[in-house]
Amino acid sequence: MGDTRLIHGRYRLLDRIGRGGMGEVWRARDESLGRQVAVKCLKPIGPQHDQASGRVLRERFRREARVAAALQHRGITVVHDFGEDGGVPYLVMELLQGRNLSQLLEDNKQHPLPVDEVVDIAGQVASALAHTHDQGIVHRDLKPANIVRLHDGTVKICDFGIARLGHDIGYTSRLTGTGIAMGTPHYMSPEQIGGSEVDRRSDLYSLGCVLYEIATGVPPFDLDDAWAILVGHRDTPPPPPREHRAELPEHLERIILDLLAKEPGGRPDSARELTRRLAALGAGGDRPAAPRDRTPAAVTARPPGPHAQPAATGRAARLPSWTRGMTTGRKAAGAAPAAPTEDPAAALSGEWIARPAGRRDEEPPADTRPAPPEQALTTLAGRHNAGLSLGRLGRWTEAGEVHRAVAAEREHLLGPDHPDTLSSRHEVALSLSRTGRTADALREFRQVTDARRRVLGADHADTLSARQEKAHVLGRMGRPFDAHQTYLAVLAARERTQGPDHPDTLRCRHDLAFNLGRLGRLEDSCTMARDVAAARARVLGAEHPDTLATRFEVAYTLGQLGRWDQALELHQEVARVRAAALGADHPDTLAARYETVVGLGRLGRTAEALEVYRTLVADRSRVQGAEHPETLRTRHGLGVALGRLGRWEEALAEARAVCALRENVLGADHADTLVSRREIAVALGWLGRWADALTDYRRVADARERVLGAGHPDTLAARNDEAQCLQRLDRTGEAAEVYRTVAALRQPGAAGGA
Repeated sequence: MGDTRLIHGRYRLLDRIGRGGMGEVWRARDESLGRQVAVKCLKPIGPQHDQASGRVLRERFRREARVAAALQHRGITVVHDFGEDGGVPYLVMELLQGRNLSQLLEDNKQHPLPVDEVVDIAGQVASALAHTHDQGIVHRDLKPANIVRLHDGTVKICDFGIARLGHDIGYTSRLTGTGIAMGTPHYMSPEQIGGSEVDRRSDLYSLGCVLYEIATGVPPFDLDDAWAILVGHRDTPPPPPREHRAELPEHLERIILDLLAKEPGGRPDSARELTRRLAALGAGGDRPAAPRDRTPAAVTARPPGPHAQPAATGRAARLPSWTRGMTTGRKAAGAAPAAPTEDPAAALSGEWIARPAGRRDEEPPADTRPAPPEQALTTLAGRHNAGLSLGRLGRWTEAGEVHRAVAAEREHLLGPDHPDTLSSRHEVALSLSRTGRTADALREFRQVTDARRRVLGADHADTLSARQEKAHVLGRMGRPFDAHQTYLAVLAARERTQGPDHPDTLRCRHDLAFNLGRLGRLEDSCTMARDVAAARARVLGAEHPDTLATRFEVAYTLGQLGRWDQALELHQEVARVRAAALGADHPDTLAARYETVVGLGRLGRTAEALEVYRTLVADRSRVQGAEHPETLRTRHGLGVALGRLGRWEEALAEARAVCALRENVLGADHADTLVSRREIAVALGWLGRWADALTDYRRVADARERVLGAGHPDTLAARNDEAQCLQRLDRTGEAAEVYRTVAALRQPGAAGGA
């Protein structure tokens, strides 16, 4: 369908804005009415898929069209059209300009949203649900990814794909009979999990899960094992939200816990009742209260740690058959989508190992645990290796999902402290680190380190590996001194137990050298990196990737020291050797080529740099994709080179294009997006369009102040840009005021810093 780019002779597909298990969502233009819309296309069902499941997915897709089209409310996504093109169903909806709640939490670095925003979102969703329930419709898959807040503050519910009309009979059995799970584990009501009949109060439970997460930053049952999550929803009272966030209003906490009642009768009777309670909260009950000394009797139970299983209490522990093999799905706080069944993940295409039926109130002690089936362990080893392959390809999100599932199964079969279980958890932490979830990664590495120290010993290579990765995460979190201390301790242990030339010891010295640069000790960093490069060349070979990685760091540090002639020469050599050893299109080769072109620019060889930029942009677009952050980074450099050559109209066009793509891919307030927006302002200034430049300079300064704080050096630099632009416009009084503000914030002890 994407080949024709025109659906039903009317909807022209422009660019893909979303992808999921069922299909894809495209930004499109309605050629008949001249407006932009969103077009959702169901993926064709291939011969390798279960045809019964395919029929259910098509029915679910048509249901979404029928149900959503019947609902007319400002809080529900508008459906414009539905049909089939070439046998592929499509759904035409309004194009929403905003972010779903999952993305909002990610944008907020997994921190909870402000209380007033939580209350506002809750009120708008409750109003939309009241209308939905009045029409006899139950959504049944309410989750952060299906709730979108538009740029103007309007909140809309999306995706009615498994909604159920009150008079529909048999649909539930037809859907669950295929083995397709109804809903997402982190947000499913107990009655959904038990396979019982659901009504509007099931949606209220799911809304309670959503509100719990956006108010605290974590879902009610923050576990990585789908089975444990489901049992938690069914049997375990969640921790009160104020245990996570003490300043939450007590009344808001009561509302959330009432929504999360296990029995439907314990929840608010309707969304309208919930709306009234939220209105009372906004009218004066939203003052933060002091933390409680103890939890209410009704919610004293607390689920175990992140790798334990909630106990089943009072009900049979058996879950419906459709829960077998279920993965956790995507929670707003960052769990990744399931890995696709392709390439190195081909080993994942079979069913996940089903747990034995029956009660599982607690795991048996390790010494009495029955011997696990050999086939099960072999299968898990294969999936573990598939996850490692995904990581080597840089597909860390998929790798993390694989390792989380394997870790849960290994813990069940082997125990939480078995070396194989800890190996999987180590890889989970590594994937968290590589996908930017540094706080989660640090917590996981600490737990793995403690367990390995207890089981394997403090000097075991695996224990030291976890400690070294913990130091790496500390450095990325802006804690280089803590990282330095950890690296020194690990290096001493490695030299003592493995020797000074062991590859693991050299890797630790490499990391230590890099961290010295973070501490500002550039000369020490450069000297140590040279020593490590020489040792790696001797032990591993001159063309080994690890040797080249250290030589790359030497070149980078030389650039930081201003020795650009030496840096350029070394980067060129690393790029040449990497191309021969790894291939011209390898990410490491492309990285060395990028640093080469940066060196050309720093040495004033701008015309030469421009041509290299153009070639590198073409290569990165082909290999990594036109919207990959590194491709956009290279395009940004190309625009800067155009400006240095005085070709400002071209520079402006390039900066605007890159800024738009970065905003779409990274977000409007991302540091890279703001750098591109500043480049737009610079180009406008050189073209004499100072009034337009001022608008962009202010947008950059305001965004940095919002994200980094008023006193952050980057914010102050942006305010200086603003002041200089005001001077160019002869608005000297305003410029002087901005300069005074910047000077005051630069004083020692000034408030407003990062």
